[in-house]
Amino acid sequence: FIPMLSGTGGNSGTQASTAVIRALSLGEVRFSDLFQVLWKEFWVSVCCGLCLAAANFVKMMLVDRWLLQNPTVTPQVALVVCATLVGTVLCAKLVGCSLPLLAKRIGFDPAVMASPFITTIVDALSLLIYFRFASAILGL
Repeated sequence: FIPMLSGTGGNSGTQASTAVIRALSLGEVRFSDLFQVLWKEFWVSVCCGLCLAAANFVKMMLVDRWLLQNPTVTPQVALVVCATLVGTVLCAKLVGCSLPLLAKRIGFDPAVMASPFITTIVDALSLLIYFRFASAILGL
């Protein structure tokens, strides 16, 4: 499940950074709007993460556990993956929208904060989130 989690996080972060870089280039946002941008992206990420988690939980239970008869995919494992998915999307969107604003503030090109940099940060965060939830829920 790790490639799916990091891929979703990378895509979410890249989408958020693209929207902010566009808004910066059009003069629609400034660094002083950081908290408003973070607040908006927070709620977007919660909605997106919960929808993705719900769809993923159904997929894991119906396809992985029932259809493919994989006994290692338990509801607890699905809960770990789905909770990680919500946390990863949340972190990815917050990182993705804040880094371009911070780059602009310190005089760097905001486009430098696009995909590769954000994806690297989010990949590391998604692993930390995944293992934290696995430890807490599965007792590992």
